[in-house]
Amino acid sequence: MRTDFGIVVIGGGLVGACTAALAAAEPAFANLPVALIEANPLRAPPPPDVVDLRVSALSVASARILDSFGAWSALDARYKGPYCDMVVWDAAGKPYGTASIHFSASGSSEPNLGHIVENKRLLWCIYGTRAFRDGVSLLEGELASLDLDEERAELTLTDGRKYTAQLVVGSDGAQSLSRKLAGIEVSCQDYDQAAFVTHVKTALPHRQTAWQRFLPDGPIAFLPLADGRSSIVWTTKPEHAQALVRDSAARVEAELEAAIDGVLGKVTLDADRVSIPLRMIHARRYCTERFVLVGDAAHTVHPLAGQGVNLGFLDSAALIEVLAEELTAGGTVETFCERRVLRRYERWRKSENTLALAFIDGLNRLFGSGSGVAASARRWGLGVVDQATPLKRFLMGRAMGTTGELPRLALAHPGSRQR
Repeated sequence: MRTDFGIVVIGGGLVGACTAALAAAEPAFANLPVALIEANPLRAPPPPDVVDLRVSALSVASARILDSFGAWSALDARYKGPYCDMVVWDAAGKPYGTASIHFSASGSSEPNLGHIVENKRLLWCIYGTRAFRDGVSLLEGELASLDLDEERAELTLTDGRKYTAQLVVGSDGAQSLSRKLAGIEVSCQDYDQAAFVTHVKTALPHRQTAWQRFLPDGPIAFLPLADGRSSIVWTTKPEHAQALVRDSAARVEAELEAAIDGVLGKVTLDADRVSIPLRMIHARRYCTERFVLVGDAAHTVHPLAGQGVNLGFLDSAALIEVLAEELTAGGTVETFCERRVLRRYERWRKSENTLALAFIDGLNRLFGSGSGVAASARRWGLGVVDQATPLKRFLMGRAMGTTGELPRLALAHPGSRQR
């Protein structure tokens, strides 16, 4: 049955735009029209002197995926904040002390552990790639209804426009409407925490180091920005996060300096302040007939490990790889996205994401214990891990996205998948 598009992606954020661009760049999809539906697409690049409050800690694997269609190389080096070291320590200890872990790129084959980048600036680079410009129809609008059957999907927007597609990809965030319309349920856990986010200047240079200290109510992270400032993500109780948004600058600056144990000297606020509620969401299924989920629409994770968008990019690359393999193996444009094919993607990525979500949730619970035997064991364990080279390398590889069952585009030398 003829359709308007082969693939329609719902949601034009980082993961959705990446999925659409990867589909457009895939040679196996040369005759497969791709569209992206987004209510508020970027119309102009962010001003050069304004730093987006929302930033992401991009893994090495994510940079490789983005570079496969030109987005990473298009991002100016002025806006790439590499971090070569990461120091993690317990509230009762000291950085580089016995209750701490120090990760360094010098212990890997990579020049850095990752990059801190502005979301909007990276998104603009994705929109600007040749694959996206020439291969993706950007449809401005909001989804109203979604009808799925064995032969095709039909989408209706709120203004009445209708489109048909062979496959719909839901990438419209944690509160995904497309997921709801497709009848996919989620498991959800409220953390009773919120993330306080802002940018600061510090008296001492961050030295391309990500600093993270675990406090009783949650971790605080100082992430190195390319311009010398640091992005703050402080996970704490919701009422405390709101107070940090409302309180005077002087009071908040003093709290931030104390919370990070003064490692960067005097702290000065240098951006707006926001509070973001946190919870874990995981879709019970990743696919149904002619429909599949990627990114936050499939899973949202605690920000303490900075893995949210990285898991989403891996979803995107894995999905396109599975679909392309089906076409090149003899599938047709009518059958390449049948449920049996989508289930291969689901088995792959859901198992990987379940491990990641469980590990991150476990860390949050472990470090949420402020005193007693658990706290003592935690401090002891940090020191043990720091000295256990194989385990430390494993954790670093997971954070960098260089271990696990990876899509080919995430590999340093694309070939067969590795573990």
